[in-house]
Order: sequence, then C-alpha cells, then structure tokens
Amino acid sequence: MKNKTIAILENRAGEQLADLVRKYGGTPFSAPALAEIPDIDPVLIAQLVKDWQSNLPDVFIFQTGVGVKALFATTDTLGITEQLLQTLVSSVVAVRGTKPTAALRSRGVRIDLPASEPYTTAEVLATLNATPLAGKRVVVQRYGDTNWELQRALEVQGAQVTEIATYRWSLPENTKPMLGLMDALDADAIDVVCFTSASQVNNLFAVAQQLGRKEALQAGLNRSIVASIGPVCTMALTKFGVRMDIEPSPPKLGPFIDAINNKLSSPVSAIE
Repeated sequence: MKNKTIAILENRAGEQLADLVRKYGGTPFSAPALAEIPDIDPVLIAQLVKDWQSNLPDVFIFQTGVGVKALFATTDTLGITEQLLQTLVSSVVAVRGTKPTAALRSRGVRIDLPASEPYTTAEVLATLNATPLAGKRVVVQRYGDTNWELQRALEVQGAQVTEIATYRWSLPENTKPMLGLMDALDADAIDVVCFTSASQVNNLFAVAQQLGRKEALQAGLNRSIVASIGPVCTMALTKFGVRMDIEPSPPKLGPFIDAINNKLSSPVSAIE
C-alpha cells in the first residue's frame, strides 16, 4: 500500500489501524463514522444482580470486550462483582469472540461455549445448538445495537431473553471528516476504504442521504477498493449496492491490513 491513501472509518481502534497503514508506507485518511456512547444503568444492574441470586439465569451470552469491561466496571463501583461472578459460575457462559473472552478470563470467568471464527451471530447460535433453550432464562450483553437476529432466534427456541445494555452506537458529534471522505471519493483521491463494522456503513450512508449524496457515495466507493472486516459488514455494504473487494480471514485488524496490502501489491491491482 506504499503511496496509497487508505480511508479509516474506525474510531476506537482508528489510531492502531493508522499505524499499521503507515507501517506499510500508506497514508491514512481518518473519517470516524461511529461513536460509542456509555449506556449502562447502575440501578438496573444492581437490581438484576440481586434478582439473579434467587432466580439464576441459565445462559449468559457476551458479545463484546468493551461491553464486558463496562459491566464489570459498574459492578466494581457498586461493590457487587463477587455476586455477579458467583452467578456466572452457576450458569452456562457463551462468548462471541476473542475480546470478550479475554475480558472475562481477566476476571476468572469460566467460558463454556466459545463461538468459532468469524464470530458472527451464526457461530454464536451454533455453539448453543446442544443447549435446550425452551423456558430457559438467557441474559444477552448487548453491543451498540440490539442484535435482532440473535434475539429472534433465541425467542423462537422459547428462551426468556434479558438484554443488558452497556453502550450504544451513534454518529460522531463531528461529521466533517465523513463529509471530507465523500469529497475525496468524488475526486478519486482515496485508494482504499476500510469498514470495520456494519454501523459505520449505515452511518456513512445516513449522512450522505441527508445531504443528497447517497448515489455519489455509492459510485465513489465502487470506484475505489472497499475492504470489509467480516461477513456482517459485507452484508451492510451489499445492502447499499457497494462492491466488497477485500474480506480477511480471520476478521482481525492484523489480517485485515495484510489483506489490503496483498491486494494492492497484486499485479491486477497495479494494472487497475
């Protein structure tokens, strides 16, 4: 990716991605398209943990590392972490990916059902195939939005689902970098656009729609190389008529950047 301009829509890991781009000689173009807003209710968490002492949940599903950390930070503040840990010892713990796994293990939590790569909802549900859910109490740690696919699948199987909100996704307060990206795409000044979540795709197109630039954005993306972190992100791109050129396996930042660099180093890309 030497001498190429790589657009990064990531917020939390944006600088990490930018450093990887620079490592390969590329120029990062930062356009954060997603903000994480704390959305955890300490009063609700206290009540839930208290209720769980007498009405033990059967299954916990943890989806993100940042969500796990936010939950434990809250129980630490409330002085009820030990009660939460006791509840988890007596329940089945399912985990979506490596980051929530690491966060849970740092607290000594046993993990019973780790999802396999690429850590989508399909893999989470696959880990639960052998677990009867009819009439069972299932607690789901929500990420930025409700995972409706997971929610509906659990309810169809007869589970009683309780969702724990820890943070929510929103548009960044400053959307000027996103507008700058649209301008750069119009001018064909971007070589690769990196999407690391479906919400980034949705937010970028939401802003473009408000400005009457949806079709121009779609065209600009399809003239560039579009990199998607994984299947869920790719589905969002497809919904907006955007061609996906790169999708790494596994869906992690290191392989993501390697896949972009390999694509740009290939003879076909050089000709294009």
